[in-house]
Amino acid sequence: MRPIIIILLFLFTNLGFSQSNRSYTFTLQEAVTFALDSNYAAINAKRDVLAALKQKWETTATGLPQITAGVDYFNNLKQPVTLIPGEFSGAPAGTFVPVVFGVPQTMSATATLNQLLFDGSYIVALQASKTFLDYSKNLEQKTSSVIRKEVINVYGSVLLSRENIEILESNKETLKTNLNETTEIFKNGLAEEEDVEQLQITLSNIETQLVNSRRVLELSKQLFNLTLGIDIDTPVTLTEDLDALIKENISLGILSEELSLENNIDYKIAYNFTEQRRLELKLEKYKALPTLSAFVNYGTQANSDSFTFLDSDQRWFQSSIAGVSLKVPIFSSLGRRARTQRAEIAFDQANTDFDEAIQQIRLEAKSAKNNYQFAVEKYENAKSNLALAERIENKNQIKFFEGLSSSFDLRQAQLQLYTAQQEFLQSMLDVITNKAELERILNTN
Repeated sequence: MRPIIIILLFLFTNLGFSQSNRSYTFTLQEAVTFALDSNYAAINAKRDVLAALKQKWETTATGLPQITAGVDYFNNLKQPVTLIPGEFSGAPAGTFVPVVFGVPQTMSATATLNQLLFDGSYIVALQASKTFLDYSKNLEQKTSSVIRKEVINVYGSVLLSRENIEILESNKETLKTNLNETTEIFKNGLAEEEDVEQLQITLSNIETQLVNSRRVLELSKQLFNLTLGIDIDTPVTLTEDLDALIKENISLGILSEELSLENNIDYKIAYNFTEQRRLELKLEKYKALPTLSAFVNYGTQANSDSFTFLDSDQRWFQSSIAGVSLKVPIFSSLGRRARTQRAEIAFDQANTDFDEAIQQIRLEAKSAKNNYQFAVEKYENAKSNLALAERIENKNQIKFFEGLSSSFDLRQAQLQLYTAQQEFLQSMLDVITNKAELERILNTN
């Protein structure tokens, strides 16, 4: 027995160890696919659809046969007394005799079948439950599109932070080399102390940025994990880089794609909302129609002076009834009319909101195309500016060490280079994120 316990403890310990040390590796597409199943919002969106399916069946079931059953037991601790005229029992006329009818204990069992035959509200409720299911599915689709966009954004942010650290480390090493060389030149009396101090300031700023960038990278990774729906401290490796993503996302052909409103998820949701208001108006109108239902009841009852209902010789008396119920609304003091008019107003408002939503979607599509095109143009410009800034900085380094320019000129060229590097990295991320937003609106992903 003891060896078995030891083996089990070993297995559980190793299982827990392997789970706590689990790691992931993702391409961008793999990350998107993973998040669509594991993101917290995606999980709840799927549950919303499941709940809508259950609600649809719940609504459908109200028009199907309903059976109820019940058992009642009564024990008259003090039976009611009834007074009857005395002449019935031979007593003098004008007097009354107290009489107790029945027995103290009664038990009955009944079962009733109800069936709705016609109800306008039920017809509308069925239509509304289907609309709500469509609405829940559309919300799930929108959640998926938003998650896809968020994953692309955070994936790109992690890559940007990683690339930024590499650039800062390279800049730091270059500055260290420059500082060491300038310090030696200063010691030999061929450079001023200010030249050394200028480089020290620049190096100190770079080191501070590098420390902060490492913290930002760690936070970006945790945000990425959160977006995917995994523990924020789980090790994750991203296999792609910004250059590869840029090549995939510079595709100006998407600018010529036309917006299809019927495929836009915001359009579908706005239509669902309008349809809901239409059904609410229809419901108020159908409330003026009669309702028709039928029922069948079966029951059995037993009476006794004591509790003998479980005895085999107890006598039970059967009863049954069937019927139809028709209810016709006649007059509601104009309350029903007011509710109908209020529903009409809400429906008109929904139609107006729907028209506005269409215009907003069209404007969003044009804006997204403009933003994407500008992001691509900005990227090309930033790429060109970076090449120029590198050449300028390189020339100023040569001039500085040849004594043809001051340390101030070199520092200005270095700061210009660092700014160009940051703008280039940000422009790469802007291309990726703006492409994702445009694809979301056009529903091309």
